Amino acid sequence: MSMKVVPTAAVLGAEIAGWISLARSTTPTFAAIERAYNEYGVIFFRGQSITPAQQVAFTRRFGEIEFNIFGERWSVPGNPEIVVLSNITDGGRPTGVRRAGEHWHSDMCYTARPPRGTVLYAIEVPELHGLSLGDTEFASAAAAWDALPDAMKRRPRGPAGGVRFPGTQAGPDADSGGNRPQSPGSPSDRAGLTRQTGRKCLYVMRDDCTGIEGMEPDEAEALIAALADHIVKPAFVYRHQWRPGDVLMWDNCMVQHRAIQDYDMPQRRLMHRTTMGGAVPA
Repeated sequence: MSMKVVPTAAVLGAEIAGWISLARSTTPTFAAIERAYNEYGVIFFRGQSITPAQQVAFTRRFGEIEFNIFGERWSVPGNPEIVVLSNITDGGRPTGVRRAGEHWHSDMCYTARPPRGTVLYAIEVPELHGLSLGDTEFASAAAAWDALPDAMKRRPRGPAGGVRFPGTQAGPDADSGGNRPQSPGSPSDRAGLTRQTGRKCLYVMRDDCTGIEGMEPDEAEALIAALADHIVKPAFVYRHQWRPGDVLMWDNCMVQHRAIQDYDMPQRRLMHRTTMGGAVPA
């Protein structure tokens, strides 16, 4: 069976169907996968079985690995590139980041070179009486930009419209975007560009954006809140229902995401995460 791209019913996202093994994907297949990734922002593969080394190798085809602060403590032995997301304990001790990504965010937005994207491999998915739990929602920041009023799109950009990300260092239960202090005076443009397509996206995160240069604090706070709410309107959201063996990847500029925390032990969740290809927002 040949590879087939099956779009979701949402404004973003597609399944890469057919007999695709990410453990041994060929160069022509990879080129088609990357085209779908650039177009849909979120793509996923069902029924995969890959080793940590194979996940790292696949991720590297999209760009150099970007190391996350959580990998300093919650990584796969022998593979520091992979962050473990899990609520499973061993002898009462956590084995991974437990409550990862509860709030809408873009991974590692605090860095000067946010990663191009993230790859998440589902090994164990929580379920209750056959019902899958722990879905992940994705919001299209590109569709949100397209839907803005023209007057808003023409607002000043660059340093005058920049957004600061000071944040605070996160603990093991915090958002897996990994909020971390960034040097003052290093704004990120509120209208990002996807690296490969040049498509404009709203690059604004409610919990990380604390001000807009050249704007009074109250006015900036109101605008950030309005833009953040706009991005996650239901019309722009795809909700992924996980299955064991799913490999899903998303574009960190084109989409924001959040994990639905509707489960707890004894429902187990175990996923391996890699990020790749940092670049300065355009």
